Amino acid sequence: MDIFVGVIVGLIVLMILVIAHEFGHFIMSRRNGVRVLEFGIGFPPRAVAWIKDPKTHKWRKLKKSEWQTINITKTVGVEKSTSDAENKKALASAEDKKIIRDGLVFSINWLPIGGFCQMDGESAEDTRPGTFGKANFWKKTKILFGGVMMNWLVAFIIFTVLAWVGMPTFLEGQFTVDADTRVVQDPVKVKKVHEGSPAEKAGFKEGDLVLKINGEVVKDGYDITSINKTHAGEEVEYTIQRMEETTVYCITDPCPKTVNEVEKTLTATLNSADADYLLGISMESSESVAYSTWSAPIVGAGLTLQLTGETFKGLGELVWNLISGTFRQFSFDDATRESGREAIETVGDSVTGPVGIIGVLFPSFTAAGPSNLAFLAALISVSLACMNVLPIPALDGGRWLLIGIYKLRKKKLTKETEEKIVARAFMVLLALIVIVTVLDITRFFR
Repeated sequence: MDIFVGVIVGLIVLMILVIAHEFGHFIMSRRNGVRVLEFGIGFPPRAVAWIKDPKTHKWRKLKKSEWQTINITKTVGVEKSTSDAENKKALASAEDKKIIRDGLVFSINWLPIGGFCQMDGESAEDTRPGTFGKANFWKKTKILFGGVMMNWLVAFIIFTVLAWVGMPTFLEGQFTVDADTRVVQDPVKVKKVHEGSPAEKAGFKEGDLVLKINGEVVKDGYDITSINKTHAGEEVEYTIQRMEETTVYCITDPCPKTVNEVEKTLTATLNSADADYLLGISMESSESVAYSTWSAPIVGAGLTLQLTGETFKGLGELVWNLISGTFRQFSFDDATRESGREAIETVGDSVTGPVGIIGVLFPSFTAAGPSNLAFLAALISVSLACMNVLPIPALDGGRWLLIGIYKLRKKKLTKETEEKIVARAFMVLLALIVIVTVLDITRFFR
């Protein structure tokens, strides 16, 4: 049930983020004089649609019979009829088609996989007034990167709100303003005690909270692992908190019991450094939450920039591992080929596609609570922005680069050339999505 709810929530969140991206294109198109033919939520087939009259600015619902005439780009002509009545009818019909042609259509569609913003004349070759092709290079730049800016804005807003109500800490060195940050740390909880381990001999129990080690305050599970490594084979003192039942003295039978928090000190002699484990406990991940007040917008902006940098850094490492790993496969040295194989494996392990995001990440983060889910949504919004900046022709950054190259060369980018380049790049992207999806599925059932 948790997985089902997580998948539904994931689909909704991803759809909202894609719609926000397309809305960024929509705003910049309208602000820069490019006519938007249709803004759609979901993908066709259409469920319902409305149109805004460009003259009266009034909205009306479109009939299904009118859907086929939407976005007609040629001029509607009216031939003179033999009678005034027929002529008026023909003129009214032409005016109706003109409204449908020039008016803004808003549609809700049956396939809930994002949204779209259809501009008039999206080819760079189209030079009719009000088309994308007619806009100058600077206007095209603003329109193409409008979606990217909107995704960064969404991330900034989410992170700003989280900084105010409680920001989960996921990154080492996560951006904060120290002068205005209060951190609340959940204690590390013992999930399981291994049989015959130093922890069992010392008296550890499931549910114990580890507060200190040798008097040093424990912040998270990494602290326990790090300190244990430092004191491998030595005797270590652990301060733990445990819920214990206490029987109250009474004359009735049975006597009532109370549950109290009790602090205890347990002494364990750790295993040697070469053993399978040092202490012998499994821990539940502890959550650290940071609260800000006046600095919340600064934290929102800083964390958005930090995650943008980390995303580009991760993409760079991924590409480097793939290229270097592939070249190392042609080496005559066995060790070099093995290191190349490991580098390629890290690429597969570090990439997550739609199945992994919706089927694994969203159920986990949904179960962890609204703050964790909001953090994941903001992180994906940053990732969408970064991916669309990449110079791949099927994406916004690639289209901008393609238009820019032809502008520098002072050559005309024909519709056929543009469609051919974009189509080939799109096929490569689809192939990558299929490969990543297969990797996700194999990991899911592993």
